[in-house]
Amino acid sequence: MKIDRNKKIAAAVILLLVVSSFFYNGGEEEIKVLAVRPEIKMVEQTVSNTRAGTIDACRRSKMSPAMGGQIATLAVEEGDMVKKDQILLELWNKETKARVKAAERSADQTCIISAKAQRDADRSNELFSKGLASEEAKEAAVTNAESGLAACNAAKAQVEVTKASLERTQLIAPFGGIVAEIEGELGEYVTPSPVGVATKPTLDLIDNTCIYIKAPIDEIDAPEVVAGLKSRITMDAFGQKEFPATVRRVAPYVLDLEKQARTVEIEAVFDNPQEFLLPGYSADITIIVDTSEETLSIPSQAVMGGNSVYLINSDGTISEKEIEVGLSNWQVTEVLSGLTVDDQIVLSIDRKGLEDGVKVSVEETNKDQDEVSIEVEIG
Repeated sequence: MKIDRNKKIAAAVILLLVVSSFFYNGGEEEIKVLAVRPEIKMVEQTVSNTRAGTIDACRRSKMSPAMGGQIATLAVEEGDMVKKDQILLELWNKETKARVKAAERSADQTCIISAKAQRDADRSNELFSKGLASEEAKEAAVTNAESGLAACNAAKAQVEVTKASLERTQLIAPFGGIVAEIEGELGEYVTPSPVGVATKPTLDLIDNTCIYIKAPIDEIDAPEVVAGLKSRITMDAFGQKEFPATVRRVAPYVLDLEKQARTVEIEAVFDNPQEFLLPGYSADITIIVDTSEETLSIPSQAVMGGNSVYLINSDGTISEKEIEVGLSNWQVTEVLSGLTVDDQIVLSIDRKGLEDGVKVSVEETNKDQDEVSIEVEIG
């Protein structure tokens, strides 16, 4: 009986030790979180688009001849750079060119006769002033000169009319740019688009010296965005590469689309447009509303509601501390007061078990990284 009693005592002691160990360790597994220290760096307040924007050219002309005809001259190819007023395409127009030459020669002849009549009128006026010619002769000479001048001007106008007819058979570059697409081959017949019927243009000309993004931003952010603000543009086609841009327009109205948030459309022009930035790319824009240089900052994900953080104390406990914040974006938040560069705060605030007063132990996994691993003990 004495042996059984000793066994019971030993079992009770073991059970007490197990229970004590359970409560000493908090009864739960350790929770690993991340922590960071505040840094001195630049912080930007930014606004981003709500949906993907589109790259477009400031000037783009989808052109077709004003009249139908057979393509007789195709002076450019897709991808060619052209200058303003350069002839890009011509329909068969030999007859029209001949009429232009005939009109020009007729005008030259008429204007030569007009110039001769003007000299005769000047001479008659001089002779009349000296009493060597009659007033009747002088008036006749002046009338003949005026009639000749009118005929000369009419002949010049006729030249312009025939040249206009010639231009209807040509595609002339309205601005310098790059030929994006040509619909038609040498010898093919093209027709103008009938009224109310859209047809594919013969030639697409893009001014690649001015490229911009058009994108929507949330109506809440719209009051902060004005023309002239600097921004950055990114495109899936170019990975993480950023292109500097400047806001040039903020729409003066709000778009109210069905089943979508209300947005305001903005446009931003690339500061350094590149030839490979053709219209059609999808893109995102980050508009820089304000900037704080060399300021204390922490990752935005470390900030909890009410502008507070979990501060790691020197005794190994966590305490919730309120801070005063300034500028912020999705990545970084400016700290105006409440922290120093020597403080350490919890980064992964969403981990289960974190609360004010929790005891922690910090384990630095990589001293070269800003983030360190922390093991949290509930107890």
